[in-house]
Formats: sequence, structure tokens, C-alpha cells
Amino acid sequence: MGLVLDTFFIKALKHPLRLTALVIDKLGVKANWITLFGFLIGMMVLPALYFGNTSLALVLVIINRVMDGLDGAVARVQGPTDLGGYLDITLDFIFYSAVIFGFALMNPVDNALAASFLIFSFMGTGSSFLAFAIMAEKRNIERLEYGRKSLYFLGGLAEGTETIVFLVLICLLPNYFAVLGYFFGVICWITTVTRIYAGYRTLT
Repeated sequence: MGLVLDTFFIKALKHPLRLTALVIDKLGVKANWITLFGFLIGMMVLPALYFGNTSLALVLVIINRVMDGLDGAVARVQGPTDLGGYLDITLDFIFYSAVIFGFALMNPVDNALAASFLIFSFMGTGSSFLAFAIMAEKRNIERLEYGRKSLYFLGGLAEGTETIVFLVLICLLPNYFAVLGYFFGVICWITTVTRIYAGYRTLT
């Protein structure tokens, strides 16, 4: 499901993002500047959530995700760089965890345990993704063949689009953060386990 949703939104947004990227490129704005700007805006979610302003937090999440899509489009126009890719991945993971930590700050009694479980789950999805990427680069693997459709499906349960939807939902429904957090955390662990299994089959 994750890969299907990601593919759909990437295709739908590709043209408008490219047109915007061309304008930004003519203005001399670099892709890495957009990445850093989006990250700084996104990190303002911490004080917003600490003071219980979930509406502002939602706006900040949306701006951060728009900047994340835009920096990639600009990078494709200007030419991707290793530094750009490094910043994009690193700052994305920090931002995702910051939003979750913000909900723990907002209501530690009700949210702290769910937030801890969710960040724990993010470690699984993040490490399984990045560790395999390193090995895939080493072996020149460009596409992972999962073999069975069901495994391919499970391996993509928690991708970028699902994460954005989850962040939007917890901002819209802050009283249900714990329930949503546990649910999404389980989805992350299903993704992690299937990625590890697929990686094991590919690398052995």
C-alpha cells in the first residue's frame, strides 16, 4: 500500500513541483537552502506542541513536507548532490521524531509511553532502510525483488505518504495520539520485520 500511495502522489505532484522548481532555480535558490529552511520551520513544532497549539503544529508539518517535496524537485533541476541527499534523509528523521516528542511534551502523562514506543518503532524502519541502502549500493542493487506480492505489499506499509497522513491525523486528533501512535508503531514494526526478511533473502 505504501509504495502504491507514494507512487500516486509522486506522479500527481511531479509536474507542479517541477514548474515551481524551475522558477526557484532561476531565482538562484539552492536546493539545500530549501531543505534547511523547511527543517527549521518544522522544528518549530516543538514549542507549538509544548504549548498545546496543535493547529499551528499542523501548519508547520504541512510546510515542512511541502519544502521536502520542493527541495527534491529543485535538486533534480540543478543536479542532485551527495550532501543534499544526506541532509534530506537525516533532517527528515529528526523532524519525524521531533513531532512525536512534541506530543510527549504536550501531555506526558497520556502520551509519553506511546511516543517512546513510536520513536522506538522509527528506529526499526529507519535503520532497516538505511542499512540495506548501504549494502545495496555496495552490491550495485538498483531494485529489490521481493518475489511474492504479499511480501512486497507488507514491506511498504509505512512509507512516506503514510507517515505524513499519520502526522496530520495526530495534529487533527490530539486526544487520540496514544491510540494512533500505538497503531502506527505496529505498522512500522511490520514494515521493519518484512524489510529485514527481504534483506536477508537478498544479501545471503
